[in-house]
Amino acid sequence: MSVPFYVTTPIFYVNDEPHIGHAYTTILADVLARYARLRGMETVFLTGTDEHGQKVQEAAQRRGVDPQTQADEMVVRFQRTWERLHVSHDDFIRTTEPRHIRVVEAVLQDLWDRGEIYLGEYEGWYCVPEERFWTEKDLVDGNCPDCGRPVERLVESNYFFRMSAYQDWLIEYIADHPSFIRPETRRNEVLGYLRKPLHDLCITRPVSRLGWGIPLPFDPDYVTYVWFDALINYVTAAGYLVDEERFSRLWPSVMHLIGKDILTTHSVYWTTMLRAIGLPQPRTILAHGWWTSSGDKISKSLGNAVRPLDMADIYGVDALRYFLVREATLGRDADFSQERVAHRYQGDLANDLGNLLHRLVNMIQRYCEGRIPEPGELAEVDTTLCDRCLALVDQTFRQVDALALNEALAQVMGTVGEINRYLERTAPWKQARAGRGERVATILYCAAEALRLTAILLQPVMPERVGELWHRLGWQAPSSLQDGLAWGSLQPGAPVIGGPPLFPREVGPAD
Repeated sequence: MSVPFYVTTPIFYVNDEPHIGHAYTTILADVLARYARLRGMETVFLTGTDEHGQKVQEAAQRRGVDPQTQADEMVVRFQRTWERLHVSHDDFIRTTEPRHIRVVEAVLQDLWDRGEIYLGEYEGWYCVPEERFWTEKDLVDGNCPDCGRPVERLVESNYFFRMSAYQDWLIEYIADHPSFIRPETRRNEVLGYLRKPLHDLCITRPVSRLGWGIPLPFDPDYVTYVWFDALINYVTAAGYLVDEERFSRLWPSVMHLIGKDILTTHSVYWTTMLRAIGLPQPRTILAHGWWTSSGDKISKSLGNAVRPLDMADIYGVDALRYFLVREATLGRDADFSQERVAHRYQGDLANDLGNLLHRLVNMIQRYCEGRIPEPGELAEVDTTLCDRCLALVDQTFRQVDALALNEALAQVMGTVGEINRYLERTAPWKQARAGRGERVATILYCAAEALRLTAILLQPVMPERVGELWHRLGWQAPSSLQDGLAWGSLQPGAPVIGGPPLFPREVGPAD
């Protein structure tokens, strides 16, 4: 049995609607999951919502509703957004679900029973928007080092997790597992963070200050810190304490896909929690960069958020997905602008991919009675194209394994360019004028088959538009797309179908 692929996104706060940063993380995870399914791997893709904590409680208060109502109403926005953006998650978890609350309670009780949690007093600075405590030396100009906003001075009793006990172990583990935190720049960032003494983690809030959270099973006067609660979702969804066979199969393969702003919570808090619980570490923690606007991070808190559905209304969902994956190098920041989206759309999609399909369908309709032709003997130029497409399959999967998704797309689109150049070199219109019908049939079959096969490698990124492309080429995709990764799947005699441009050059918001 092959190794499964379990990929997770962070679970997102329900204090506001999804923005482009949420969409980027979730689309990346979806693309990775679809590539894994394409290769025949057992795949589980998890996303969800983080529904406890002070931010949710305050958002509910501003609207005059209770926190559960706030969560119930906002979660629908996330679910509808992911459906619209062609996100194929296998599970959607909410931290208010009983299945999750039971696991959090069990973990808390176990850690308390074994002395991993203790009652102490916290005195320091607290950032409400980030829901995090900070020491004096952490502050930047007296403000939160993460979001730059003012902090509050707090003195209160709370429960703490003995995180400091695992500092030496964590340093050694990261050093011994080079691919554990990716990319290398983030790995080095975490090791730098661990050069300073690691403090114990405050994991509760008193009910008198925050009532919206999971109560401690051993002290109902406190609720669980939102991050401690939220991180446990990854093991909840994998079957921890409920389906141990499933959990033991999935958990060693897990990849946490996160933004770099929550690197510490995953690579330090979560890893030490897992160590204390007695569970293996994730296979990979992959921290991607931020989308920026003129160099500033795009986020709700900074007021420059981009609504992904607005962009999808202009360019189409699959074009937005393509831009996000093609434009950014995983791990680095990338700048988002209408101009950059338009450049990718017009150049890669409308001019190259869409125009190639349009040309092919028109020529098959003109020269082959509108049906996929029967190829004759292949010339060297034909076998070269065939070999290029077959080699592209392995090349693409290697790039995906290396998490170089933008490079994988560059190679695939390079092959689209090769198919266009193949048509220019072989000139089927000239062959037709010379009466070489069999040669015309061979050229158009090879070009159509090359496009069909190449499009399979674009399907994880643009599932709807690729499905339409196959429809126009008269190809019915098999239940397992992996079966279509061989040359010759396009059946002679299948009717091709004309239609409007796959990617119209004129774009604008839907009416």
